[in-house]
Amino acid sequence: MSAAREGSEPADGLAQAGGNGQAGGGPGSAAGSASPVLAADSLRPDLQAIAGLVPRGSTALDLGCGDGALLAHLAHHQGVRGRGIELSEAGVLACVRRGLSVRQGNLQEGLADYPDKSIDTVILSQTIQFLSDPVTILGEMLRVGRRAIVSFPNWGFWRARLDLLTHGRAPEAPDYPQPWHAAPRWQILTAADFLALCAGQGITVESEVYLSGERRVRTAANLRARTAVFALSRPLR
Repeated sequence: MSAAREGSEPADGLAQAGGNGQAGGGPGSAAGSASPVLAADSLRPDLQAIAGLVPRGSTALDLGCGDGALLAHLAHHQGVRGRGIELSEAGVLACVRRGLSVRQGNLQEGLADYPDKSIDTVILSQTIQFLSDPVTILGEMLRVGRRAIVSFPNWGFWRARLDLLTHGRAPEAPDYPQPWHAAPRWQILTAADFLALCAGQGITVESEVYLSGERRVRTAANLRARTAVFALSRPLR
């Protein structure tokens, strides 16, 4: 989960390491002293699933890219030319150390700078639950990108339902425990909620990946999955 969320104050400029402005600078770039690139099995499970949905040699924009682990993996292992948008200074500095191109600022203003369909894949990982206007961000993702990939905790998971039933208190997000009052504040959503939103907005769901830890969930996903990952598309109107 990243701190780069819609509705926060943006910062100026584009931070990048190396001279080519692409993700994952080589040994001759500022990435020479960067953090090591994570192997696929070292990535968070939902990031592994996202990486599997991004075509080799394509372009990607990671919204709320955090420390750049996914972008670095995509660049070094799949030849993806990536950029990121990240709000936190610590995240931006971590990306720079990896040799990644990253802009510091909020999501909505960062996306406004990109022309229609200028990126192959726009990624939003573990962030949609913090957005005050997710419909607008999804619309902008699908304007800028030919495809969008979104992941989030699934509050439809059976243990979350059981907690609410037995204790009468808002359940914490599966795999991302955080009290309801802690910053940043999240909004509960389930995989079924998200599918209904996509249907209402005319968004095509191309792929669905449901996870319980590292395991793929094949049946009764809204009940058994802790995390949901969706690949989306929508033609230009």
